[in-house]
Amino acid sequence: MQLEVGTILEGKVTGITKFGAFVELPEGKTGMVHISEVAPTFVKEIRDYVTENQMVKVKVLSISDDGKVSLSMKKAVPPPPRDNGPAVRRYAPRPSGPRPAGRPGSYEWQASKKPEASSFEEMMSRFKQSSDEKMTDLKRCMDSKRGGFTKHGGPSR
Repeated sequence: MQLEVGTILEGKVTGITKFGAFVELPEGKTGMVHISEVAPTFVKEIRDYVTENQMVKVKVLSISDDGKVSLSMKKAVPPPPRDNGPAVRRYAPRPSGPRPAGRPGSYEWQASKKPEASSFEEMMSRFKQSSDEKMTDLKRCMDSKRGGFTKHGGPSR
């Protein structure tokens, strides 16, 4: 039987190292399963997953020009079926409550109450004033973190 990439075979673990396991394949060939290809989870200690003389299913990942066979145990078994149940939130909800003071994220970037209907000029004036105040506070905060010096090396004004 000729080894081909993608073939799933059964073999016997003949040796274990800290970086992988050597598996004897049919017809006396030997391949190696890298530690990252042993299980679908992080593997710190390979001996927790395989033992010598254990029979394992492996998939041929590659065969190098010099005959080295790269194997995978985790790709030899089909993935578990996906649950198509209700959608799951994959992010943590934002913490409620006030943010800590002194950090740029603690600014309230949006007005807390809706402004009354007013002219565009009044709205723009309020926006510019609010923006200027926030930028001044941000610069003051950044200057204190830099030790009072500007990016050009001189003292801040």
